[in-house]
Amino acid sequence: MFVLPDAGKKPIKVWLRDKSEIESSCMEQAINLANLPFTFRHVVLLPDCHTGYGMPIGGVLAAEDAIIPNAVGNDIGCGVAFAHLNISADVLSEVRVNDSTLAQRIVGDIMRSIPTGFSHQKQPQESRILDDFEPPTPRMSGLEKQIERAYYQLGTLGGGNHFIELQVDDEGRLAIMVHSGSRNLGFQICRTFNKQARSLNAQLSAPVPPQWQLAYLPMDTPEGQAYIQWMNMALDFARENRHMMMQRVQEILFDNLARHAGIDDVRIDLEINAHHNYAALETHFGKQVWLHRKGAIRAGKDEYGIIPGAMGSYSYIVRGIGNPESFHSCSHGAGRVMSRNEAIKQFSVQEVIEDLQAQNVTLGKRKRSDVAEESRWAYKDIDEVIENQLDLIEPVLRLRTVLVVKG
Repeated sequence: MFVLPDAGKKPIKVWLRDKSEIESSCMEQAINLANLPFTFRHVVLLPDCHTGYGMPIGGVLAAEDAIIPNAVGNDIGCGVAFAHLNISADVLSEVRVNDSTLAQRIVGDIMRSIPTGFSHQKQPQESRILDDFEPPTPRMSGLEKQIERAYYQLGTLGGGNHFIELQVDDEGRLAIMVHSGSRNLGFQICRTFNKQARSLNAQLSAPVPPQWQLAYLPMDTPEGQAYIQWMNMALDFARENRHMMMQRVQEILFDNLARHAGIDDVRIDLEINAHHNYAALETHFGKQVWLHRKGAIRAGKDEYGIIPGAMGSYSYIVRGIGNPESFHSCSHGAGRVMSRNEAIKQFSVQEVIEDLQAQNVTLGKRKRSDVAEESRWAYKDIDEVIENQLDLIEPVLRLRTVLVVKG
């Protein structure tokens, strides 16, 4: 970790080897955060940091009495669920079902059962979170309509970097990982409140330039309080979404193991379900602040976290050290080194497919023309990302992709 003490009004603490590893647009966004009038103590850039919308992804901001919708992000509550099993992953390649491996059979079952990309459920799903939510005042009819649509989004994966993976640890044991968020519901909440924040900032002549894309909501305003309630609902919805998909993947996996491999004593030894796009009221350095983690996870002392890599590479389960300098945070993944468009220009579909095949990774994806967007070459080296934050976390498990479903 190194410190940029004079980049802005507050220091920027960076968990990389040197400043040259930060892209210029990401650095500019971090400086904007450091110059906000309500930024507390310092800004954090984690080793997976890269340019986002308004705030860097892989960034942490502690704010006094203010919250920034764009510093939470469009996909409120995006995160990862994980389950570690007690059986060998070899069964996926060794057991054959007709002319296919068990892994290929499971990929097909998952894709038939869980909508991906822009697809939604054909019927509304049961949701305790949506049922119990009482919209705050002032009422927003546009957002309330999104709740009805969200019943059809529950249990769906989405696209982009979201995934369902079966993985193998270094001891050969099988694991499940699901990465998704609050779907269109979270996007609409962010867009609505960012628009309100821009309007409110203009009325208050707020000292934050509009071009920074960091419009904020003071916590003593009705708009600020309303955002917190909507955001927290989206967080719960995102967790419920991941849980539903995890349950469905487990049903598919356990059924196939029992039917085709004669294994019916599967045990789950560890489960984790954690957000990496959210804000929470936390106490740091003796001060209550709104801690924004955008592409970052909480890494309090002895807390488990999930740091996924790109498909076909490694992911890590970690235990937090509770370092106060990062506001008890660590990275949420590997972090992109190029845009999706650039990845498509640089790598062909065939190259990516052959790379996955060479690593014995079974891919499930309806639209393969954009598969290069998520190739492992478009991301930082996950092992370097882990190495750069060993003062924040302790690696517990290393996991390699053996099966991946993408939107």
